[in-house]
Amino acid sequence: MSQQNASATPRWLDPQLYPFSPNSLTLAGRLHYLDEGEGEVLLFVHGTPTWSFLYRQLIRSLSGHCRCIAPDHLGFGRSEKPPQFSGTPQAHAKNLSALIRHLDLRDITLVVHDFGGPIGLGAGLENADRIKRVVLFNSWLWATEQDPGAQKVDRFVRGWLGKMLYLNFNLSARLLLPQGFENRSKLTPQVHQHYRRPFASRQERWGPLRLAQALVGASDWYQQQWERLDRLADRPWLILWGLRDQFLGPEYLDRWRARLPEAQVQTWDCGHFVPDEQATASTAAIEAFLERGTHRF
Repeated sequence: MSQQNASATPRWLDPQLYPFSPNSLTLAGRLHYLDEGEGEVLLFVHGTPTWSFLYRQLIRSLSGHCRCIAPDHLGFGRSEKPPQFSGTPQAHAKNLSALIRHLDLRDITLVVHDFGGPIGLGAGLENADRIKRVVLFNSWLWATEQDPGAQKVDRFVRGWLGKMLYLNFNLSARLLLPQGFENRSKLTPQVHQHYRRPFASRQERWGPLRLAQALVGASDWYQQQWERLDRLADRPWLILWGLRDQFLGPEYLDRWRARLPEAQVQTWDCGHFVPDEQATASTAAIEAFLERGTHRF
């Protein structure tokens, strides 16, 4: 286990919701991460505009018998938000790889969601000998440049209006995140505050904008990872999917099923943020996956 970092706890952080001790690794800035429990290693990788808080309910349960590690990418959560950091998925994957090696993690169950898919799998492919299993929540890993929806997002986030709304009004965490919830009752005002407050000022909001601009901007890199997925395709995979996702429709799940026909799959009528909307069911599915590699739903 790594040494804890005594960074000050933000006033807005509720220890009842997020009762974890901080750790950090200095890269291009201070990378915050959780390291809770002992046992099988689970590495949780978030997307945008979330942070390790997304996995809080899973970690509370699973850390009783597993070692749960969950970083906040630079520019997100409790990590530093250095203005000089490029914030591309490639750069985040490089940082994640550095964390894996710093902690000398082995036999990893990699848990990914949203942009955490390309980031986590990108790092996983660089450390394939350390990856034991993969748990995939709603995500992708292939070229996006020809996707009409992605093209529309790209035009918006590269234009003056998109940049202004992201940087001046915290658009991603304030307005787009709620659209990803099918059951809005799961996004209480208190929970929503924990997604908004890491981006309190204009200077702190470049992380979500840069990832949004990478939806198409990193298209070639996604495809490169997709084409070398064979390095991980023979591992056990568990796909946990929200069918009411406003951002990644059922065609994304179909593509994963076609590429990974042996993967275990469980779906729910929920939105994009499955670890929040289906925390109990997701935890149970992961526990069954860890205990019985051939378990089918």
